[in-house]
Amino acid sequence: MAYVMLAGAILSEILATTSMKYSDGFSRLWPSLGTAVGYVIAFALLAQALKSMSMGTAYAIWAGVGTALIAAIGMVFLGESASAPKVLGVLLVIAGVVVLNLDGAH
Repeated sequence: MAYVMLAGAILSEILATTSMKYSDGFSRLWPSLGTAVGYVIAFALLAQALKSMSMGTAYAIWAGVGTALIAAIGMVFLGESASAPKVLGVLLVIAGVVVLNLDGAH
C-alpha cells in the first residue's frame, strides 16, 4: 500500500508542477490553485507512504521518478529540447534511483 501512496504522491506532484508552468508566475487563478492543491495532496500522500517505507527509499523514488517524468513531459508536450545530454541525464537519474533501491532488495 505504501507504494500506491507514493505513486499517488508522485502523480499529484507532477500535476502540481505542470499546473505551476501554466500559472504564469501565480498570476492565473486556476493553475495557481491546482498547484497548491496538488502539492498539499502530494505531501499528504508522501507522509502516508513514509509510515511504512524508509525515508531514503521513498525520497529517492519520489525525486527520481518525478524529475524524470517532468523532464519527459517538458520534452514531449511542452516543446523543450530533447538533446542527447538531457536524455542521458534523465537516464542517469533513473539509474541512480535503481541503484539506491538495490540495498532494499537484501
